[in-house]
Amino acid sequence: MDYGIRGKRAIVCAASKGLGKGCAMALAREGVDLVITARTADVLEQTAREIRDATGAKVTAVPGDITTEAGRAAALAACPNPDILVNNAGGPPPGDFREWDREAWIKALDANMLTPIALIKATIDGMIGRKFGRIVNITSASVRSPIPILGLSNGARAGLTGFVAGLARQVAQHNVTINNLLPGPFDTDRLRGTNASQAKKLGTTPEAVAAERMKSVPAGRFGTPEEFGAACAFLCSASAGFIVGHNLLMDGGQFNTST
Repeated sequence: MDYGIRGKRAIVCAASKGLGKGCAMALAREGVDLVITARTADVLEQTAREIRDATGAKVTAVPGDITTEAGRAAALAACPNPDILVNNAGGPPPGDFREWDREAWIKALDANMLTPIALIKATIDGMIGRKFGRIVNITSASVRSPIPILGLSNGARAGLTGFVAGLARQVAQHNVTINNLLPGPFDTDRLRGTNASQAKKLGTTPEAVAAERMKSVPAGRFGTPEEFGAACAFLCSASAGFIVGHNLLMDGGQFNTST
């Protein structure tokens, strides 16, 4: 299937590994020119080379922290008029809300709510003018099913979801769509690190923790960055213009709902 986005330009945030890398690779396979960002320059450049070698796509690596004004300015300088924007940033740490001061909340809001809004603000009018735009926000399954120890993430990502719900319906008439991808358990460095930390506390192995976690997933496994990227690429396709303000939950059936 031709997604109709060959030659389009995209910014993919936090794309050096994990879900962001999966999205970048999938878009590159569709012929999209990429600007990818991440904080660690050498890892980012390695990813850029890997995507170029695998797809032949034009890939520009822009190292920097996308949650800062400087990081956003660098990405936008490299691609001032993107047709596609994939917002992504690492989630805040778990904990008890009694431990979080104002600084912790502001940091979470900056990374997981205000940064994507700032990038949307900087790019959406150009998309409207060109009559094509696809914005995908990588949020979390916790938006649909809040996780008690992830209160910072629950709050910040839910705020972004509410904002997007209103804006998406204002710009859809211009062939500009905004949707959210809500990952559950995916086989990424973050999940493996969480498993290792839990294993240390329990006096067991990361493999044992992973096997136990998989029992709660009806699909019987963790997701892969590749299948996450495929979903992102479809939402960015020319054929997806009638999908507006949607929250696509990708959790292997973990959240039990009939809607």
